[in-house]
Amino acid sequence: MDLNWLAVLAAAVSAFLIGGLWYGPLFNHAWCREAGIDMHAKPAHPGRVFGTAFLAALVAAIAFAWWLGPAPELEYAVRHGVLAGFGIAAMSFGINYAFAGRSFKLWLIDGGYHTLQFAVYGMILGLWH
Repeated sequence: MDLNWLAVLAAAVSAFLIGGLWYGPLFNHAWCREAGIDMHAKPAHPGRVFGTAFLAALVAAIAFAWWLGPAPELEYAVRHGVLAGFGIAAMSFGINYAFAGRSFKLWLIDGGYHTLQFAVYGMILGLWH
């Protein structure tokens, strides 16, 4: 695989920065309410949660970088990021959420995060050659 591994790693780290804002100050209360999560309950061990999330973000960044190919043009990479985030990730969530009876608001929050996540992946991979 001819990948820019530093750019891939930066893309994976960006998912944490975006997620920290998205699921923190921007949508924390709405997301917890819609997901049925008690904000006052004792959370799972953060090392396990963050480790799993980082591994998943890294695998997604590797797969996306491989899909784009080496040295993609910025516009191409961002467009494909939006396509991957909205057209694949968010719509896959939509299928699951429809069958699980989850709210449209929860889908907007989660689907919006993944759309932004992959658009930023595309921006990083499109700029860093």
